[in-house]
Amino acid sequence: MSGISGSSKAPTMASLGDVSALLQTAKKYEELNVIGTGAYGTVYKARDLHNGGQIVAMKKVKVALTEDGIPLSTLREIALLRQLEAYRHPNIVRLLDVCHGGQSVERDQQLVLFLVFEHVEQDLDSYLKRAPGPLSENRIRSMSYDILSGIDFLHSHRIVHRDLKPHNLLVTASGRVKLADFGLAKTYDTEMKLTSVVVTLWYRPPEVLLGASYNTAVDVWSCGCVLAELHTRSPLVAGTSDSDQLHCIFRLIGRPSRQEWPDNVSIVPDSFPDYHAQDLADVLPNIHPNALDLIKKMLVFDPSKRLTALDCLEHPYFTEEPLT
Repeated sequence: MSGISGSSKAPTMASLGDVSALLQTAKKYEELNVIGTGAYGTVYKARDLHNGGQIVAMKKVKVALTEDGIPLSTLREIALLRQLEAYRHPNIVRLLDVCHGGQSVERDQQLVLFLVFEHVEQDLDSYLKRAPGPLSENRIRSMSYDILSGIDFLHSHRIVHRDLKPHNLLVTASGRVKLADFGLAKTYDTEMKLTSVVVTLWYRPPEVLLGASYNTAVDVWSCGCVLAELHTRSPLVAGTSDSDQLHCIFRLIGRPSRQEWPDNVSIVPDSFPDYHAQDLADVLPNIHPNALDLIKKMLVFDPSKRLTALDCLEHPYFTEEPLT
């Protein structure tokens, strides 16, 4: 796949013949049942008929076709996923195969792609719901480290996940956490303003809700919300709309000053009451002091003042005692 880029006048499309040559058909997999559906595709539990009946997860993604073929940007995304797989990072769900869906291509002018991933039985959302009681401090710390390790790996490869939430964090039988669902992942430029249809509302950072440009710091905010949820087993900021989510955030961290407010956004600070920051220790009682400090520094309004994922991994919460 690494040879899919063009010359200085690179084409923007690839023909269906090109795709068929690059990708196998999905016939080597037997679909068993639907695991879940989302805005970016349907995920099936399936059996690999050519590999001893191994159980896999197949994500079905439809790509709009034009008369000229499919966008090369789609193929580059696939190439990127395959490049990541070569590292076999322990906190990134494994991409085992990429296939095309065969006959449906001509029928509806959409290319059907199947991304075949390792199958992990549960996500963090269901794991937290099934847990019989509060998670131990060691388990929370280990899971937090796993999530941040996966995020740091993506960021080091210039990828922003943009949809971090408990549903997209998979928990293995041994309790390790793996990042999944890169349907929204995009290689990033230093500043970008993309569609606001990113990140489930409760984990969405303020810069996205305000319509400002953003970068890797969006993932750190989302992760801070998830780390808080590991301690309480309930969402930290559960708004009902974009506007309500901002109110919930400012009730928690305080309304930012005019100096901190981003430029070129249509919403002004005076749209919100003069909320004062809550003491996070009241919101997250009985939390380890280092965990509290870490989450506080991840949930900072100004993205440039948030810790990076690497900063988080080097925080005393993880370094002062050995991870068990």
